[in-house]
Amino acid sequence: MIMPRKMKRVELTVLEKDIDSVVEYLGRRSLMQFTEQHEEQSLINDEKFESLEKFEAFQQLEENEKKRVYDIEEKLEKIKESAAYLGLELPAEPYETSRLPTAEDENLTEKICFHVIGLRARETEEKNEKQKLEDALAEAKAFATLNAPFSELDQLSYLTLRVGRLDMKGQSEIRKSLADRVAIIPLDNDRILAASSRLGRFALDSELKKQSFTPIAIPKDYLGIPADLLVSLEERQKLTENNIETINKEKNTLLGEYGVSLLSLAASYTMAHITEQMKQKLVSTKSTYLLTGWAPADSLNSFVSELVKITSGRIGVRTLNPDEVPSVRSGNEKVPVALSHGAFARSFEPLVFSYGAPLYGSIDPTSFVAVFFTLLFGIMFGDVGQGLVLLLIGLLLVQKKYKVMQSYKNFGGPLIAVGISSMIMGLLYGGVFSNETLLEAPTLAVTGFLADTPVGVYFDWHAAPKILRLMPEKGSIDKLFYFFGFTLALGVILNSTGLIFNIINLWSKKNYEKAILSKTGIAGVLFFWYVIGMAVRLVLHGKPHWFDVPCLGIPLLCIFFGPALWRLISGERPILKEAFMVFIIEGIVELLETLSSYISNSVSFLRVGAFALSHAVLSFITFTMADLVAHGSLFGPVFSLIIFIFGNGIIIVLEGMIVAIQVTRLQYYEFFSKFFTETGVRFAPFKFRKE
Repeated sequence: MIMPRKMKRVELTVLEKDIDSVVEYLGRRSLMQFTEQHEEQSLINDEKFESLEKFEAFQQLEENEKKRVYDIEEKLEKIKESAAYLGLELPAEPYETSRLPTAEDENLTEKICFHVIGLRARETEEKNEKQKLEDALAEAKAFATLNAPFSELDQLSYLTLRVGRLDMKGQSEIRKSLADRVAIIPLDNDRILAASSRLGRFALDSELKKQSFTPIAIPKDYLGIPADLLVSLEERQKLTENNIETINKEKNTLLGEYGVSLLSLAASYTMAHITEQMKQKLVSTKSTYLLTGWAPADSLNSFVSELVKITSGRIGVRTLNPDEVPSVRSGNEKVPVALSHGAFARSFEPLVFSYGAPLYGSIDPTSFVAVFFTLLFGIMFGDVGQGLVLLLIGLLLVQKKYKVMQSYKNFGGPLIAVGISSMIMGLLYGGVFSNETLLEAPTLAVTGFLADTPVGVYFDWHAAPKILRLMPEKGSIDKLFYFFGFTLALGVILNSTGLIFNIINLWSKKNYEKAILSKTGIAGVLFFWYVIGMAVRLVLHGKPHWFDVPCLGIPLLCIFFGPALWRLISGERPILKEAFMVFIIEGIVELLETLSSYISNSVSFLRVGAFALSHAVLSFITFTMADLVAHGSLFGPVFSLIIFIFGNGIIIVLEGMIVAIQVTRLQYYEFFSKFFTETGVRFAPFKFRKE
């Protein structure tokens, strides 16, 4: 389409019980861009301040909304913590099939999180126990062979050790009262080893006494640590390790049982969170919501019909044309621009939007950008093999199979287009991965066949190994000059297209002065076209005519006196808005800028031929070096292959980037600058998924 899609202002009045399903539908279908809702749009007006009861009712409504958001965020955080514990990566956005969470989803969330919390608590407890046992065992082993009575070890070590009998209840009470200041290590039955720091021994002894701790008598002359104590510690440590291993197995079982459910729940609650955030921005009363925004006119009937079905008719719909919206008429709001293209042109939309969105009601240049970008890139980067590489990379990016390529998916379509274009131009240039001999035989067959046809006789075509030879040599200089002339012609076409777009856009906005009397209006176009026509005539015949002067002078005079002429025609007074000398200087500057811009914008397209020639030179150097090395030594073929791969890699990566930059520059400065005098706002509909 050459024009953006027509837009409508839409106002939806929805009951509170239907708002979730309406927002879910809009977010899933990406049909409506919400706008800031002003006071005059409010359904509430000032009624909430008429009485204390209404004021309190609205306060309660706000509190309920905040509570819903908090509950959703809390459940989402629990799901994230559970997934992190199980080693599960959650989606960053809802799935296409996601739905808002139901009561069953809430119950399932609580069930899964309950299992995970319990398992995590057990694991934490066992790991802490294991750490305490490892520390105690290491300490005990360190003193196992010490030549000192066991009864004196607590005087020699920074640890205080107590061995005796204590029932389970007493152990629990001590753990509760002393927490991490003591390590209670069960040995067997009701025997324990209690350990604390030297500073904490008095608190330990006091608590042991309260819980009826019975010390076990160890012979006074017993040296080191009793052997059965070490054995008990080691057995207890092994038991703890087995418990941790069991917990890991349970974790894997839990992941297998609830992993898919966690992914689905995370997506659903993410959708619910986005929905609640959107609802908080809407104007609402206790029982209704007002949704205001923009939607494409061609999709309006279908999406309103769906909303009527979803709400069982409980919805109010009001639509307005852009010129019926006060904020648009006053210039305070721009109508968002939605484009509609096929797959080829749509892939170039990011290039257009990187410069700016077209103004609503103006011409959409995307299709022209797609064609010109593809053509110019192919001319500058013509090679069958190198173009094939770009094509394959583009196909990989479009398929989105590899996560590492997700960030570059927007480049897939353009790479496919320029890859095909480069391959076609490569057939004309006769190059395949810098090799200029592979295509000579089939090219000779084609050109030889065409030479005998009426068309070939008329254009004096002859059998040749290359249809278009860029490398300067005998017999190809004339063709090279024709080629540069062709690139200049492309520049004239691109510049003219931009000027025509500008005239149409200005005329549609009723800015007739600029559309007729400016350097990028009708006067400027007529001057530009006549100069081009005169230049062609001079090249062919070499003879100017008397009428060249008025044909060139009249458009320039219109540009020079444009502002004064328009004020005279439209009846505005005074005719000269500024002082006379200011008017003269501005006119001279405008003429100089007109002449310089048209010359530079046209000559700029010589770079297309220059880069095509530099590409041919680089390819020739790569092929020649590889061919020379191939016959130089025993390992010549290996070195030749390395040079061949490395040379083509440099051409594809570095020159490919340079060519892309140059084509983009031509689009921006020679094409867009003609008509992109004011940018619009891109249509950004509310949606759950970023893709």
